[in-house]
Amino acid sequence: MTTAVTAEPTKVPPKPTRRRMPGWARVLLWVAVAFAAVSITSYQTGVPQLTSSGTVQSAVRLGIPILLAALGGLWAERAGVINIGLEGMMILGTWGGAWAGYQWGPVAGLVAAAVFGALGGLVHAIATVTFGVNHIVSGVAINLLGAGIAKYLSTLVFEPISRNPRESPPVPKFDTYSAQPLGTWLQQLEDLQRVGISDAAGILGGLVTEVSPLTMLAFLLVPVSYLVLWRSPFGLRLRSCGENPVAAESLGVNVYRYKYLAVIISGALAGIGGAALILNPGQAGYLEGQTNNRGYIGLAAMIFGNWRPGGLLGGAALFGYSDGLQLRSGETSVHALFYGATLLLVVVAAVQVWRRSWFAAGLALAAAAVMYAVYWYTDELPTELTAYTPHLVTLVVLGVASQRLRPPAANGLQYRRGAD
Repeated sequence: MTTAVTAEPTKVPPKPTRRRMPGWARVLLWVAVAFAAVSITSYQTGVPQLTSSGTVQSAVRLGIPILLAALGGLWAERAGVINIGLEGMMILGTWGGAWAGYQWGPVAGLVAAAVFGALGGLVHAIATVTFGVNHIVSGVAINLLGAGIAKYLSTLVFEPISRNPRESPPVPKFDTYSAQPLGTWLQQLEDLQRVGISDAAGILGGLVTEVSPLTMLAFLLVPVSYLVLWRSPFGLRLRSCGENPVAAESLGVNVYRYKYLAVIISGALAGIGGAALILNPGQAGYLEGQTNNRGYIGLAAMIFGNWRPGGLLGGAALFGYSDGLQLRSGETSVHALFYGATLLLVVVAAVQVWRRSWFAAGLALAAAAVMYAVYWYTDELPTELTAYTPHLVTLVVLGVASQRLRPPAANGLQYRRGAD
């Protein structure tokens, strides 16, 4: 009698999974690539303003309002409320900061700006959370309301003093501080004009020279927002309202309360962003239209950062740098950036070739060719164009970053307690 022997199937060993580089490491790598590109560009084009300490100081001063507006958008949208009204809340903050700052000093101005911005956030929360108004419609209304209220109050309060309904009298500023003797040593290295070394010294020197307490507070709020939203029970509940409010409600979370708190905090942060335009050195006081759409750019920085504090910090730095650069020899400096953009796009194309993404690589090379053609065939850019550099950068960055975004799942959706 023959016994059939069944052979066991051969086990195929699983393919080894390729370990992905951590997110923070990828960010640091791209920061190093961007620094190398800007450093080479500064040397090749003979434009040291690209990495000078003065440019970095201007970038920090102009980027802080964008950073605070972006943080405001982050708090609201993580709770599921789209906050297009950041611009109006910033305008309220500029007026409140100028009014209280003129009366009682910069600290009072900072507190008043936060309160005025929070009031704008409260109005937005009442409209969207309680009455279910479309978030975009409510945000646009807040922008119009903020501009109108600021103009009315400025005419009522500031015109008798400044003789101009569109501006306030000079407002006291926060003092600035420099890290010495580190700042002097970095300035000496910058003056040597050595490739890489002087560029790094210029950037670091700009970050530690003439820094105001409001700037320090803005940078501190980035890790604080991360710890509160991602490392605390309060933040977990708040973010659950933006992901699945019905499930959060079933677990006992008061969704309305958390949405209200998030939008009010959002308005307060945007108001502080407006105060940064008043209480930091570089501006005499309140001036009508001085926010210059920074609320919208802050919203773009938040989207660029994929609704994460670290990412929006990078977005605010990019927009602040482009804004600061166009203020310092803008026609020449912004023109030189086309050379740097060419280098970056070549690196992007190389990465896409390594990933075997041929279409993306070809697109990056084509864009690099266009950038280099603009740099080669022009000597400088028109002033009318460089003035809108931050806005153009906003459009380009949003177009590039839109492929990898992951907003909160319930962001912008109307919520009613007890609804399925």
